[in-house]
Amino acid sequence: MNKSHKVGGQAVLEGVMMRYNDRMAIACRRTDDTISIHREDLKPAASRFAPLGWPVLRGAVAFFESLILGVRALNISASEALAEEEEELTGWHTFLMVVFGLGLGIGLFFILPTYLVRFLPDWPPIWLNLIEGMVRLLIFLAYIVLITRWGDVQRFFQYHGAEHKVIFAYENDEAQNLERINSYSTCHPRCGTSFILTVMVVSIILFSFFGWPSLLQRIGLRLILLPLIAGISFEAIRYSARSKSPLVNIMIAPGLWLQKLTTREPDQSQLEVAFSALKAVLEPAEQKEAADECKDGVTAGAR
Repeated sequence: MNKSHKVGGQAVLEGVMMRYNDRMAIACRRTDDTISIHREDLKPAASRFAPLGWPVLRGAVAFFESLILGVRALNISASEALAEEEEELTGWHTFLMVVFGLGLGIGLFFILPTYLVRFLPDWPPIWLNLIEGMVRLLIFLAYIVLITRWGDVQRFFQYHGAEHKVIFAYENDEAQNLERINSYSTCHPRCGTSFILTVMVVSIILFSFFGWPSLLQRIGLRLILLPLIAGISFEAIRYSARSKSPLVNIMIAPGLWLQKLTTREPDQSQLEVAFSALKAVLEPAEQKEAADECKDGVTAGAR
C-alpha cells in the first residue's frame, strides 16, 4: 500500500466508514456477528468543477460534503447493523438533517458565545473577541464532556479509536497485520475532533480583525466567514498531518489530547470491522493498479 494515499473515515453505528478518493465503504457488525459491507461511488464537487479543488476553497467544500456524507453513512449503518430492510433517507431528508445539525452547531458554538459576551463592559474589541473565543472553547469542551458521560456512546468511541488505528497502520504499510494495528494510537492528527478545535482557534484570530460591531453585524460576519474558517482549518490539519516539525507537534498536541475524550481503545472485533472497511474501500484501487501494471507490461512487450 502506498502511504502517500490518504484515507479518511468516521465511526458509525456498530461500524466504521472509510473514504478513499471518490469511493466510500461502510463495514458494520450485525446482530448475528457477521460483518456487512456497503460500497458506494462518490461524486466530489471538485471532480465536476476544478476550482473547488483549490487550496482553502477545497476545505470549505470538503467540510459541507463531509457533513452530508456523515449523515448518510450513519443512516446506512443503522440499517446494516440491525440487519433490517429500512428505507434510507431521501436526499431532502438528508439535506434537512444536515441543515438542522449545522444550524444547531452554529447557534451553540458561534451565536451563543457572541451573545453572552455582549453583557460585558465596553472593553477593547481585541479583548472581547478573545473572551468570546474562550467562551466558545468552554462550550465546546462542556459539550464533549457531556456526551462522553452517555453510556451508549462508548462503543461509538471505540469504533472511532479503531478507525484511527487502522488508518495509522495503513499509512505505515502495516494494515495487513492486526497485531500491529492494535499497537497504534487512537489519536490521529487528521481527526474531526482536532479539526473542530482548529476551527475554534482560527475563528478567534479571524474575528479579531473585524473589531466589535453590533450583535447582528457580528452574527452576520460569523456566518459569512464560516466557510473561510473551515477552509483555513482544513489546510492547517492537512499540513500538520504531514509535517515533522517539533513546533507543529506542539501546536497539534491539544487536539490529540482532546481525542482522549472522543476515542476509546477498541477490542479485536472492532478492529476487524475497521480493517474490513479499509479493505473494501481500497480493493477497487488495488485492482485498477494491478490492471494498469499488466497493461503497461503488455504494451512494453509489444514494443
